Amino acid sequence: MLNLKLPTDPRWVNLAEKSLEDILTDHAYCEQKAATYCISLIQQFPEKIEMVEELAPIVTEEWGHFRMVLRELKKRELQLGRQRKDEYVNKLLSFQKKGGSRDERLLERLLTCALIEARSCERFRLLSLHINEDELKDFYHQFMVAEAGHYKLFIELAEKYAGKQVARSRWEEYLVYEEQVMKELELRGDRMH
Repeated sequence: MLNLKLPTDPRWVNLAEKSLEDILTDHAYCEQKAATYCISLIQQFPEKIEMVEELAPIVTEEWGHFRMVLRELKKRELQLGRQRKDEYVNKLLSFQKKGGSRDERLLERLLTCALIEARSCERFRLLSLHINEDELKDFYHQFMVAEAGHYKLFIELAEKYAGKQVARSRWEEYLVYEEQVMKELELRGDRMH
């Protein structure tokens, strides 16, 4: 379903498990940034009425996810650490075509969001299947389901506003690029991406 060209190295789960405070911190900030990015899309493209209507509840959901991760940290007597630079997301942002029409810029943003959600979904799936603690398996399963829905929504919006052929062609370019990014990034257990 996700069409990712390179699966996450299975060792990532073991690394994440050893850095639970760090992975939960990074996860919390990923949720916060997702909410903020959806708000930004609404502000930049208010004329895209269907997108605005679809993203408004996502903002609330993502912020709710941020709060869920904060509760998990507190329950485990762990601290929310400092936000760190997300190399993965920054590399995806650098791949976006600059300039172009408003619709072309929107396509780039929607596909970037779709790819982040797809990779997050894949990683949450790994955690939900392979992390040692059953309670955390359930915790991450909820996020996996949500991210899958968000991924699907961003792809549908990209196809709606750019046309299926244009969106799918550019999506394939993103998938090829993301595969290379994943090969180059260091495997770290303290990062969601």
